[in-house]
Amino acid sequence: MANPTSSQNSKRAAVRKGLDRHKVYITGQSFSGGSYSARVLVDGDAYFVEFRLSQLRQGLSPAELELTPASDE
Repeated sequence: MANPTSSQNSKRAAVRKGLDRHKVYITGQSFSGGSYSARVLVDGDAYFVEFRLSQLRQGLSPAELELTPASDE
């Protein structure tokens, strides 16, 4: 059985990890010819993504996925 202090520490660590992760907002989606793409906002920059949306949600950064910011149209 875990003691109250270690339980509280693990809960705080989980909250800290969630706060450190960047927020991903989907601003547009497109389904065409069987493929999916989305325009997402990550830390103030917009990106067009196809299959990497799940990786962004898991916490990988746009730089780690070699994404470049989308130009405003």
